[in-house]
Amino acid sequence: MNEDSFVEVIAREVEADPSNLALREDFVTLLLEQDPDRAAMELEAFEAFGGAPERIRMLRARLMAARMRASNVPPPAEPAAGTARPNPVPAPADEDRQDHSAAGSASLWDAERPAVTLADVAGLAEVKQHLDTAFLAPLRNPELAAAFGQKPGGSLLMYGPPGCGKTFIARAIAGDLGASFLHVTLADLLSKWIGESEKAIRSVFRHARAAAPCVIFFDEFDALGGRRTSGGGGSQSMRMLVTQLLEELDGVDSANDGVYFLAATNRPWDIDSALRRPGRIDKTVLVLPPDAVARAAIVKGALEGKPAADVDVMAVSTATEGFSGADLSHLTTTVLQQAMVESMSRGELVPVTTDAVLAAVGGITPSTTSWFNQVAPVLEFGVDDGTFDQLRAYRAQRGMR
Repeated sequence: MNEDSFVEVIAREVEADPSNLALREDFVTLLLEQDPDRAAMELEAFEAFGGAPERIRMLRARLMAARMRASNVPPPAEPAAGTARPNPVPAPADEDRQDHSAAGSASLWDAERPAVTLADVAGLAEVKQHLDTAFLAPLRNPELAAAFGQKPGGSLLMYGPPGCGKTFIARAIAGDLGASFLHVTLADLLSKWIGESEKAIRSVFRHARAAAPCVIFFDEFDALGGRRTSGGGGSQSMRMLVTQLLEELDGVDSANDGVYFLAATNRPWDIDSALRRPGRIDKTVLVLPPDAVARAAIVKGALEGKPAADVDVMAVSTATEGFSGADLSHLTTTVLQQAMVESMSRGELVPVTTDAVLAAVGGITPSTTSWFNQVAPVLEFGVDDGTFDQLRAYRAQRGMR
């Protein structure tokens, strides 16, 4: 099946199940690199059907980045000798910079202190063990690390299917470290003014150094740290962003002691190789779909305080293998809406039951399925520097091809 026909297959599935928000979000993501205009229309539909505001904001940022990459406007040519140079474009007024520059708003980078820790993350024992071994253990033992010449700080790339809790885990890591937390998205950085996005990146790191120990978390990192390829003006803008990020990670102007850089992506194969070299973002962890314990905890938490007739969350957990946290949220929202409609129809309270939840499970396709299908050719034909070792082991355990 070619790529175009695959897009149309997904389009038909979306048309058949228009309220499946997880599927709609996957469809928008699929369209971003192929057809940004169509992605924009599908994003509007995603919002109209009740998509989460934070996901809408993130997808809009990725759409902006996709359009920048697709731009094929060449930079202006140097005028020939003896030719008058055009008048320079005037600098934006101060009030314009205030409106459009992320760096111009100091409050944007106010650091928070997360109260959650990894102990609050239900299940995911393998993920937490890998985090502890590869990243957290040296940071929790600064004296021992110093004896071996290790400075306080570090970087980590979290990758995996969408909707599996990478942002929550980032907050939990900050909580474990007793560190401040800065959550950064591409929408926070992009500006129409040349040079303002680079200033915003410098501002993020400056605030993080001042608030150290501090965790900087970049979500949807492939939209910012994508491969620097040749192209028009849009590609040049993205190259400048990546170059500025490289300078900050290397601590060219200031030391990064006490600054921890975390990034999350669904597409690790699209990250620029310069960002992944040793000494930069050289550690990775695979954040998998929630395991049985985590699924039960998510369903229980979503139904807590709601009209639910002793729902057997373990039975639901067993039936939802492969569901992401977002899928489970969609599941519980669906059954609660169904129970509400039935309650209004009957004129009496109709609680959610185990049977009702299990019946709804059959109408939902796990959003993680498309991600595992997408990553399969990358594992088979792509260059692997060890990033995908955990993923290969996970697929082998479950007999995935």
